[in-house]
Amino acid sequence: MGTEHSKNERRRSMVFLRKGPKLPAWEDALLSGKEPKSLLKRGLRYVSLSLIMKGMTSAPDFLWGLPEVQKLNLSRNQLVVIPPSLGKLDRLVVLNLGGNCLKCLPKEIGLLRNLKVLFVNMNCLTEVPAELSLCRKLEVLSLSHNCISQLPLSFTDLTSLRKLNLSNNRFVQIPLCIFALRNLDFLHLGSNRLEGIAESVQYLVNLQIFIIENNNIRSLPRSLCFLTTLELLNVDYNAIQTLPDDLYLLRRLPRIAWNPMDKGLHIAHNPLSRPLPEVVEGGLDALFNYLREKKEHN
Repeated sequence: MGTEHSKNERRRSMVFLRKGPKLPAWEDALLSGKEPKSLLKRGLRYVSLSLIMKGMTSAPDFLWGLPEVQKLNLSRNQLVVIPPSLGKLDRLVVLNLGGNCLKCLPKEIGLLRNLKVLFVNMNCLTEVPAELSLCRKLEVLSLSHNCISQLPLSFTDLTSLRKLNLSNNRFVQIPLCIFALRNLDFLHLGSNRLEGIAESVQYLVNLQIFIIENNNIRSLPRSLCFLTTLELLNVDYNAIQTLPDDLYLLRRLPRIAWNPMDKGLHIAHNPLSRPLPEVVEGGLDALFNYLREKKEHN
């Protein structure tokens, strides 16, 4: 009798499980007896694992037992925290944590010494751990759409960094450590609270794309004109009234640009003093000729 009762209970439990909500793919793979390693994709360059849009509020524990992972995508979930166990994945080259609810990163991120690309955009970060500076191979870093107002001074150690996106944060000034990143070719600081650009910007000698749109910048420093590698300079939606006379030195800017994706000088929606608005309408050559003549007469 007791045995029969137990069998009925088990049947009812199995029916209940079958009628329950469908499990996420990564969890179902575990419960069906598969090894976590079966989720890995072995491509030509990387061993990768993608858990995009799984509705996860925490990363699955099995993840930290996959040290061979080189490319990990946990974007567009509802992750609130990344545990210190992240440091176990020391072969990671690409890590995407974008589109979550992270308020901080674990200091163990500094153990990822092979990391080259890191996306932590669209989260709730208020600060960045100094230990991130130990990732000396880092080349691409996106911290856009967070609540960050400063960076650790140790960022000067990220000498391999080429692309840095700090847009849509709360910076009032460009952190001084950025001016030490001489290999930067892309810097996005749009939609912050910047009120100016330090003369030290001249040290970013390899900068090709510089975006500082939608800030409170009133003037451009003369030293900006020495960044002769610039191909795109976007200062749209600021409070700029005058332009430095030496701006004509930026000969790689091909045109006055209006499309956000186009290379050139973006200078729309600024209260430029006359006759600059009319000169700008004539194109970049007209603007550069005007500035050159103005300098010669001074």
